[in-house]
Amino acid sequence: MYHQTKRKVHSLLHPEIVGDNHWDKAINIFIIILIILNVIGIMLETVDSIYLPHKKFFHDFDVFSVIIFTIEYILRVWSSNHDLRYQHKIHGRLRYMASPAALIDLFAILPFYIFLFLPAGIMTIGSDFRLLRILRLLRFFRLFRLTAYTKSTKLVLNVFKSRAHDLLLAFILTTFLVIITSCLVYFAEHDAQPEKFSSIPGTIYWAVTTLTTVGYGDIYPVTILGKIFTIAILFVGVALLALPAGIITSGFIDELRKTRKQKVCPHCGKPLTDHAEH
Repeated sequence: MYHQTKRKVHSLLHPEIVGDNHWDKAINIFIIILIILNVIGIMLETVDSIYLPHKKFFHDFDVFSVIIFTIEYILRVWSSNHDLRYQHKIHGRLRYMASPAALIDLFAILPFYIFLFLPAGIMTIGSDFRLLRILRLLRFFRLFRLTAYTKSTKLVLNVFKSRAHDLLLAFILTTFLVIITSCLVYFAEHDAQPEKFSSIPGTIYWAVTTLTTVGYGDIYPVTILGKIFTIAILFVGVALLALPAGIITSGFIDELRKTRKQKVCPHCGKPLTDHAEH
């Protein structure tokens, strides 16, 4: 009975892997809607005309949400060793609690408990205490919890994992281009515009906005040599910055082909081979 209950709880809280019935979907939809409402509430709290007249409602809704998220977090930790990756009763649960998904769940509710147990004196100066403001912003981690309820999240993660080396190479090449561009334009424009192109690190801002074709227009070359460099850099930059998009696109195509062919283990979510099943 104990193990059956744990398996059922694990299934209900992981619909993206093992859940496939009406209760799984109902809980899935409820949590997603609650997370979205929480993010909307956090944003509306910054609007004084809305927040001040309904301050109690915002507080009560936050308390209700934290209770739900806390119960969910405790149940996730308790049922985590049903997953083959966290089978050990103690070490397995500790490993799960240190996983990125569990840390996001924890950070989503942590600010509430920090404020709850802080001394009253600190709470009094909370409006001007920068650290407390930062801690309140941690509530936005509730938005990241949406990734635990979408099957496409695993697909995206697999794409970035499989193309990590290619993306790293593209990033390195882009970094080299930004540095070389900053050096060339700095030496071409520094004498003509010493305030705008004051140093090579300062010119990096111009290089990034130019290579990404944003071009805010607050800094631009005025010399002939600087304009020639800019034209050449733009042609190279357009081609180079297109590399990551192509890499990611090919990765998505490969992952979609794999997911259509492979079965997934209902316990750990890992792909199964044709001859091996958990």
